[in-house]
Amino acid sequence: MTDTLQSADILMIQRILPHRYPFLLIDKVVDIDGTRSARGIKNVTMNEPHFQGHFPGNPVMPGVTIVEAMAQTAAVMAGVAMNMQDRNMQVYFMAIDKCKFRRKVSPGDVLELKLTTLRGKAGARVWRFGGVAEVEGEMAAEAEFTAMMEGAGA
Repeated sequence: MTDTLQSADILMIQRILPHRYPFLLIDKVVDIDGTRSARGIKNVTMNEPHFQGHFPGNPVMPGVTIVEAMAQTAAVMAGVAMNMQDRNMQVYFMAIDKCKFRRKVSPGDVLELKLTTLRGKAGARVWRFGGVAEVEGEMAAEAEFTAMMEGAGA
């Protein structure tokens, strides 16, 4: 249990997650409250490869990448709380439930990913999270998902 909220910049994120361009979808994670909750930040930019075809002339961030950004935020939260940097942690989706999309996300938006742990603790392999993605306080997406974590100490 921590009394001080933690954060992870892009360098720390890369020490926890194996993802790299073009699939590293978060820029930083802030307000990390142990394994309880965290807030990820994704600066959406036009130079991301999915905008070439989704949709030409009307770029919209694919919903699946929003959910993946939620999952990456959750993995970083758990990784920071359990000191998993440089430990080759792998996280795999097991289920995505109650997923809804409420507004489009476009280049220039700042996507805030608010994650909470619904089930899971240090040493557990299977975790369940709830996530909400917002742009300027307006809900863009929400989902619950289950993930399995593998790696030294996970």
